[in-house]
Amino acid sequence: MPPKPYGPLRNKMLITILCFALVPLLALGITIYYQFGKAYNAKIRESIRTLAENERISIELFAEERLTQFITVVNTHSLATLRDEDYLKRLFLVMQSRSNSYIDLSVIDEDGDHLAYVGPYYEKLKTVNYSKSDWFRNVMKHGTYISDVFMGFRELPHIVIAAARLEGAKTWILRSTINSDIIDKIVRKAQRGKSGDAFIVNTSNKLQTLPRFGGRKLFEEPVGPDFSDIRTTTVEEATENGAPMLYAATPITSLNWVLVVKRDPREELMPLLEARYVGILIVVGGIIMVVLGGMFVTHAMTGELVRVELEKRKSDDLVMQSSKMAALGKMAAGIAHEINNPLAIIGEKAGWMRDLLDKEDVAKSENWQEFEDCIIKIERQVERSSTITHRLLRFGRRMEPTQELVDVNTILAETITFLENEAVYREITIATDYEQRLPRINTDQAQLQQVFLNIINNGIDAVGRQGSIYVETHLVTGHPDEIRIDVQDTGPGMSKETLDRIFEPFYTTKSPNEGTGLGLSISYSIMEKLGGRITVKSEEGKGTTFSIFVPKK
Repeated sequence: MPPKPYGPLRNKMLITILCFALVPLLALGITIYYQFGKAYNAKIRESIRTLAENERISIELFAEERLTQFITVVNTHSLATLRDEDYLKRLFLVMQSRSNSYIDLSVIDEDGDHLAYVGPYYEKLKTVNYSKSDWFRNVMKHGTYISDVFMGFRELPHIVIAAARLEGAKTWILRSTINSDIIDKIVRKAQRGKSGDAFIVNTSNKLQTLPRFGGRKLFEEPVGPDFSDIRTTTVEEATENGAPMLYAATPITSLNWVLVVKRDPREELMPLLEARYVGILIVVGGIIMVVLGGMFVTHAMTGELVRVELEKRKSDDLVMQSSKMAALGKMAAGIAHEINNPLAIIGEKAGWMRDLLDKEDVAKSENWQEFEDCIIKIERQVERSSTITHRLLRFGRRMEPTQELVDVNTILAETITFLENEAVYREITIATDYEQRLPRINTDQAQLQQVFLNIINNGIDAVGRQGSIYVETHLVTGHPDEIRIDVQDTGPGMSKETLDRIFEPFYTTKSPNEGTGLGLSISYSIMEKLGGRITVKSEEGKGTTFSIFVPKK
């Protein structure tokens, strides 16, 4: 009978262990990842906001410094002084030395005509009238003005900065052109990373600086949301070409511009993604360790339960087998006693008949030789029957464990006689080669004989028909305290899977009506108790060899 199925119990134990171990681990991992991701996203948004505001401050400082410088010059100089182009040139050089951002410097009257000009476009701009220009109207209206980027008469992108002063009854203007590349350089500092971009738009959402990506030109609308009318710093996420982008826009109040900083959140989230991968690996590694640990523990526990149950079953079967053998021994002894009585009478009568023949003058009888042959045959069969009954009596007396001096060769020879008829019937040859120098050993003869009987009988079953079994005894080389008995058959051999399980209780390769799977298991247990061991070598198609090692003591 096979052991109870422990599969469902093992699965329940494994599921319980995994639930108590994995649920907190997963909950902790998910919580940490969510909170860390939330904090990191907030940090990214704050980082891009800070970057935009810092660059805005740089641009505002640049504009305010230039405007302050202009206001100072206008308020500290008279029109008569500045109309002198030599003086204006010296002033321009002083201003350039402090800030290499001015392209030219000019003085313009209230009608928009040049009164004086210093710069590279003298011939082109000296006669130009600015009365209809936007910057002229704004500076006349507000007193100071910094324009958007525009092309103007010189047909190059530039910025105009101007300050007006009322002197007497007339208003005059100090005007300069600033290279827009200066603003571009400031903005490019915010174009960080592989995909980061930054640009400036005016109140009409027209580009004032060139973006890094997108292929847009100056005075075109940029790719992405319209931030031209914002009043405070704004951080917004939008989709561009199917990919998420993070925008930070901040107004440059003094210039009526908006600085826009664009970042790819995937690039910014790369450290978070790397941390996520590491976290996932740690969690997966933890799950694998928990699963393997759970499987190991449940396998060990159920294995121990199976072992205990198998030990109990084997013990029960050994007790039952011992009881059966004891009963069989008693029955054999009883049968032997019952048979011995008529055999004794037959033997006595045969002897008496021989005595009568010796006393009578029967030698002259024609049938005397036939009488003699009959008496000899009767005495021979009586002797053979007596030998068999004496073996049965010895077998019956061996049921109780004993320690006695025995001859291994004799036990083997006696065991083989029990199986000779079966071997002859199957046309199997049992050959023996006994080491004659074997010492007598102190052991339990009955249990040792049971081991020999089981293994030789298994060999006969394995061969089937028309094969051979070779039994050999000898001293073990290198182990003088052991005797080795080899039982080799010419059967079909065994596979590695069968060899691994051959000594398991209830495991058998025979049909259900031919074997119980207990013979080798019981033999293995007997040899362990006797201080010996059993090994087996087999290969499919090349037979099997059982080696029984019996200690001398």
